[in-house]
Amino acid sequence: MKVAYIQSIGGASGDMLLGAFVDLGVPLEEIATQLNKLSVSGFHVESAQGFRNEIRGTKVDVVLDNTGNLSAAAMLEIISDSSLSEFVKSSSLRIFHILWDAECRVHGHTLEEIELDELGTLDTIVDVVGVCICLDYLGVESVYASPLVLGSSRPPIRPGGYSNPAPATLQIISQVKAPVVADNEIYDNIGELTTPTGAAIITGLATFVRPEFSVSDIGVGLGGKDPESFANIVRVWLGDISSESVVTKSGSVLLETNIDDSSGETLGYAKERLFGLGALDVWFTSIQMKKDRPGVILSALVPLEIESLAVELILRETSTLGVRRRAIERYVAKREIRRISTDLGDADVKLKFLDGVVVDVSPEYEDCRGLSLETGIPLQDIMRKVRDSAWSQLESD
Repeated sequence: MKVAYIQSIGGASGDMLLGAFVDLGVPLEEIATQLNKLSVSGFHVESAQGFRNEIRGTKVDVVLDNTGNLSAAAMLEIISDSSLSEFVKSSSLRIFHILWDAECRVHGHTLEEIELDELGTLDTIVDVVGVCICLDYLGVESVYASPLVLGSSRPPIRPGGYSNPAPATLQIISQVKAPVVADNEIYDNIGELTTPTGAAIITGLATFVRPEFSVSDIGVGLGGKDPESFANIVRVWLGDISSESVVTKSGSVLLETNIDDSSGETLGYAKERLFGLGALDVWFTSIQMKKDRPGVILSALVPLEIESLAVELILRETSTLGVRRRAIERYVAKREIRRISTDLGDADVKLKFLDGVVVDVSPEYEDCRGLSLETGIPLQDIMRKVRDSAWSQLESD
């Protein structure tokens, strides 16, 4: 299983992380091709080699043709309506939900009300979606990270300015209980090192642990600062975890609540939002409540890092007054998304592995649905065709 480990040495920002992946060999042309699927224009991405404290790396800059701002809701819509892969879309949306939820809490606004300054420009979309494109291109299945480097805590240095860490960065860290390194005098007077975008990308994608794995390559992303006391860089280690074991353990949290006075539409919307946030699974169970009222149990299995966001969403979007939680450990089989060609068109399939051998193939619903609508062939026939084609191609490989 291919993995990436993000090591914050001198902080992390969206462009630093993107630079590290470009340094790993992801072509700018591939990033640009995929970004074109967002149906937005007015930017281009540049990269250059450079040094920070004698350490070589890649500096990426997103050059904007205009400085107009987009709303938070507009950014989410642009990603949702794109033709990017499901992995890139779902990962990007999860990161943006973390980012916007933090901004809304800090400023006391709803998603529709929040006004964005720097985060509202196109480079925020390019950084977030670009990193997810790189992970998809490299075939990374799991992301891990070291504790975050925030720099020294200090008050604002100008009227109307923010303290360090920025309020949104600190909110993101507190929401997911992310670990941070201790303060150090080498960070004095350097300013912000981990940006809200950098914090959202790492917390939205990574588990804060360094697993045992074989390292095959290192990418170094350069920041915009060049202090004498440390290197303003982030490193991404690329490698593999042995697939010899049948399954791996994965920690998560099961959130549940009993509801008898929310409409079906409300519950359906809550389910949709939970999946958009990054829930692993969401389901309803019919129950009988007090005075024989019919009700449901809303159950959501979520990664630990989005637990607080998921609880808040359930409390906001449903009529419940409380949410139960239970720590869950589950065994997870290795899986891989692969593109399959058929005489009806291309579709993604999910491959399940045990002991390194494919034991099951599951066609992706959205791709099969699209082929069914295009061809007029029943969905179940399309899914059967895609599954058979996948097995045939696997046997010939």
